[in-house]
Amino acid sequence: MASMITKPSHLRCILTSTGKCLAVNWTKTSFGSERSYVSKTDGESRIPKIYTKTGDKGFSSTYTGERRPKEDHVFEALGATDELSSAIGLAREFCIDKGHTFTDQLDKIQCVLQDVGSNIATPQSSAREIHIKKTKFSSQPVADLESWIDEFTEKLPPLTNFILPSGGKSSAALHIARTVCRRAERSVSPIVRSD
Repeated sequence: MASMITKPSHLRCILTSTGKCLAVNWTKTSFGSERSYVSKTDGESRIPKIYTKTGDKGFSSTYTGERRPKEDHVFEALGATDELSSAIGLAREFCIDKGHTFTDQLDKIQCVLQDVGSNIATPQSSAREIHIKKTKFSSQPVADLESWIDEFTEKLPPLTNFILPSGGKSSAALHIARTVCRRAERSVSPIVRSD
């Protein structure tokens, strides 16, 4: 028996009852760029291992190949950005269950965060032109986000007091994503200033 795990335009994996993946095709679509990371060959999928065995001594590599301690600010920012995307993904699932209309925006934000992570993992101190070119993106996502904020703000009554993080599963999950976002911003800002 096969089941399908899907995330539109990003991940497609057909799993058998034994857990084997028959086909995987992931393409990055934010900002029009597309990259296929796993391809199907001769009926067998080549699935990359999710571990490298290169971080066992407390070091990890940036996209540029530079080895840094796992507690380096770059990896702290990458972890916070990844956690933010996960929090948004959880909130998005609750929002889908409630029939909210803004789940596509949450999906796009997760795609942008993938690009942000690629950029964070590319320290200017060791980046070559090819690295910078591959991780560069435009300011369009910021304009989109500000537009969405303005659009949703117009629909809300004026705030007259503080809002407690609650209001149902989707609202509470979005509050968690909001606070994780603030922490991610605090992690990313020093890197932006220094690199």
